[in-house]
Amino acid sequence: MTIQHDRIAVRHRPAMEASRASAGGWRMPLARTALGLLLAWATPVMAAPEAPGAIGIGADDRIGPLAAPAEPDAIALGTGGVLGSTARESWFRQYGTAFSRNVTIATLTPFLPTPDKATGAAVIVAPGGGGIFLSMEAEGWKVARALADHGIAAFVLKYRTRSTPQGDGDFKAAMDAMFANAGRRDTRMSPDAASARVSDSMTDAAAAFALVRTRAAEWHVDPKRVGMIGFSAGAMVTMTTTLGMPAVKPAFIGPVYGSMEPVTVPADAPPLFAVLAADDPLFARKGLGLIDSWQQAGRPVEFHLYEHGGHGFGLGKKGTTSTGWFDAFLLWLDTNGLLKPRRP
Repeated sequence: MTIQHDRIAVRHRPAMEASRASAGGWRMPLARTALGLLLAWATPVMAAPEAPGAIGIGADDRIGPLAAPAEPDAIALGTGGVLGSTARESWFRQYGTAFSRNVTIATLTPFLPTPDKATGAAVIVAPGGGGIFLSMEAEGWKVARALADHGIAAFVLKYRTRSTPQGDGDFKAAMDAMFANAGRRDTRMSPDAASARVSDSMTDAAAAFALVRTRAAEWHVDPKRVGMIGFSAGAMVTMTTTLGMPAVKPAFIGPVYGSMEPVTVPADAPPLFAVLAADDPLFARKGLGLIDSWQQAGRPVEFHLYEHGGHGFGLGKKGTTSTGWFDAFLLWLDTNGLLKPRRP
C-alpha cells in the first residue's frame, strides 16, 4: 500500500464564515439502520476504475492515510452518536481525493456566497460513500463551492456512517467485499423500504434542514427555498428523508447517480432533478421507475441521462457530457423560480 502523509484544510472565503457553536436542541432517538441499506448506498469508486483525468477518480484504487482536515466552520448537529460504535473518525485519500469514515458526530459546514451574489436559495449537499464512508471532497466541498460561486448557499452534510475496521488494510478488504454485490437488487433495500424506518442519516438530514431554516436570516437564505442534493448513498439519504420524514419538506431535491427504483410519491412531493450515466455499473439499465413514479404522480421532474460518466463522477467526468449536469441543474433552478434574488 502506498502511504501518503497528507494534510488538507477546508478553506472558506471570508463571507463563508459561520458560527462554530453547536446547533443544540435537536434530538431524535437513534435507530438501527438495516444492513440492506448499506448495499443500497453503493458508492461510485469501487465499481469500475475510471480512466485518469476523471474528476476525483483515478485508475489506482489504493488508499493512504490522511490527516484530519481543519473544519473550522463545521457545526455539530447534536443528533447523538452511532449505536454500538467505538471506532474513532478517520480520513483517507483514494483516487486523489479526501474521504472520511467512522463518522459518529454529524456536522453541517456552510459555504456561503458573497452578499452581492446571494439569491436566497440554499442546498444541503450529501456526499456518497455506501453508508460506511463519505466522499467529502469530490461530492461535498467542491460541489458546495460551485454552488456558492453561483449565489446559492450550500451546506455540506457530514452524516453519521456505520462503523468500519480501524486499520486501512482491513477497511479496504471490507469495502471491496461490500461492493462486490452492490449492484444487485436482491442485496439492497428499495428507497421505499429504507424510508420506512428512521436511520441516523435521515435524522441528521432533518436536523440540517432545521438548522438552516432557524438561521436563515443570518445566512441570507429564504427558508422556503431550501433543497437537497445527494450523490449515490447521499442520493439515498435525500430520497429517504423526503419520503420518510414528511415534516422536513425540502423545496426541491436532486438525486445524482442514485437508485432509479420506483417509489411511492407523496401528493406534495417536491420538484425532482435526477442525473445518471447510461454506463453506471450500479444503477443504469435497471429501469427508470423513480422518474415514472414522479411523472405518474403529476409532480415536477427533470431527468438527465448521460451516455458516459460511470458512477461517482461528482461535478462531471472530463471528456464526457456528464460535465454538463451542474449547469443544467442551475438552469432548472432558475426556470423554476428558485434563484430569484432575495428581497430586502
